[in-house]
Amino acid sequence: MSDLPDLSIRQLEYLLAVADEPTWAQAAERVGVSPSALSQGLAELERRIGVTLFERAGRRRLLRESARPVLDHARQVVTLTADLTAWSQLVRSAALGRVRLGMVDVAAVDHYPEVLRAFRRERPDVELLLRVAPSAPLLDDLRAGALDVVVCVEPPTPLDGVELAPLAAEPIVVYAPAGTVIGAPTTWGPWVLFPEGSHTRHQIVERLRERGAPLGVVADSHQPDVLREMVGLGLGWTVLPEVSEVDDGLVRGPVLFDRRLVLARRRRVVGDPAVDELVARLRAA
Repeated sequence: MSDLPDLSIRQLEYLLAVADEPTWAQAAERVGVSPSALSQGLAELERRIGVTLFERAGRRRLLRESARPVLDHARQVVTLTADLTAWSQLVRSAALGRVRLGMVDVAAVDHYPEVLRAFRRERPDVELLLRVAPSAPLLDDLRAGALDVVVCVEPPTPLDGVELAPLAAEPIVVYAPAGTVIGAPTTWGPWVLFPEGSHTRHQIVERLRERGAPLGVVADSHQPDVLREMVGLGLGWTVLPEVSEVDDGLVRGPVLFDRRLVLARRRRVVGDPAVDELVARLRAA
């Protein structure tokens, strides 16, 4: 007889809802049950696992940090189950495919627009849904099962349940306002950069620190063209992908580092031929 605990997908969905939502009432609403039913379901989950998942903080119950492995397992199982459900629906309906693709802006606009155009033109039977956003939220959506594949900046640390494959390397360049004479790194800045939490911002700050450059940041934006405009107004210097360079009078400085773009997919996902085809085209580009 198996010693594995008898866990249900529903119980794991309850756990994810409590972890993701700000209140138990909102978590209960998300999964369509009453707060008392949610509480009972999670108590049963704790009983079956044999580990305490929550702790009291006044009248609130909070997920313990030690419960993180259970939460990661729940997210992976629920996501893989959703993938299997989507695949079975495709098989039953004889649909030929749907691809939910996430890309950072530079990938969609500068690196792979021809791949996307050709795929749409040659595969009109496949529904291609594209979301353009920064890397971190795209990877969150991938892990949650809302996207099938993501092209993004390589994250600073590995992600559970996600496999990464290198796609391209691109120079990341320092730019200064018109008329600037670029001297030693100690004279650079102040900076207008990508926002805190951005994978590229993390790499930029590390490389500037290595060169001894001041790290004062006076403004930020996710949009490279907005950052260039702010430099043009004299607000500061910036660091951007070389591919976004235009003739706007900014002074080009040195290449700070080469940024890696990667292709991200969930591990052990149920295969979809349409997704696999688009991935092959991206890798071949």
